[in-house]
Amino acid sequence: MDFELQQILTHALGFLIFVWVLKRFAWGPLLGLLEERREKIAGEFDEIDKQKAEVAQVTAEYEARMKEIEGERRAKMVEAVKEGKQMAADIKNEAMNEIRAMHEKAKADLQRDVAKAKVQLRDEMISITMTAAEKVVAEKMDDAKHRDLIGRYIDELERA
Repeated sequence: MDFELQQILTHALGFLIFVWVLKRFAWGPLLGLLEERREKIAGEFDEIDKQKAEVAQVTAEYEARMKEIEGERRAKMVEAVKEGKQMAADIKNEAMNEIRAMHEKAKADLQRDVAKAKVQLRDEMISITMTAAEKVVAEKMDDAKHRDLIGRYIDELERA
C-alpha cells in the first residue's frame, strides 16, 4: 500500500500543481476573455436598443411629417376648390354683365330703329297727305306751308 499511497500523493501533488498553474496562467486569461466577451455582447445589445430608439424616433418624425404634408395637401385642395369657385363666379358675373350690355345695346338699337321708322312713317304720311290734299284742293300750296299744316295734323293724331 505504500506504493499506492505514494502514487496517490504524487497524483494529488501533480493535480494541485496543475490547478495552481492553470489558475495562475490560464484561468485568469480565460475569465478575462469571458468577461470581455460578455461586455462586448452587452455593448451590442445596448447599441441595438439605441438603434431601435433612433428608428422609433425617425419613424415618429416621418409619420408626423406625413400628417403635416397631408394637412398641407388638403389645405391646398380646399384653396384650389375655393379659387375654382371664385373663378366660376367671376366668369358667370362677366357673362351676365356682357348679356346685360348686349341687352341694353339691342334695346337702344331697337329704340333708334323705332325712332327712324316713326320719322320715315311721318315723312311718308306727310307725302301721302300732301298728295291727297292737292287732289282735294285743286290748287297747290307752297311746299313749306303744306308740310307745316300736315305736320300739325299728324301731331294732333299722335296726341289723340
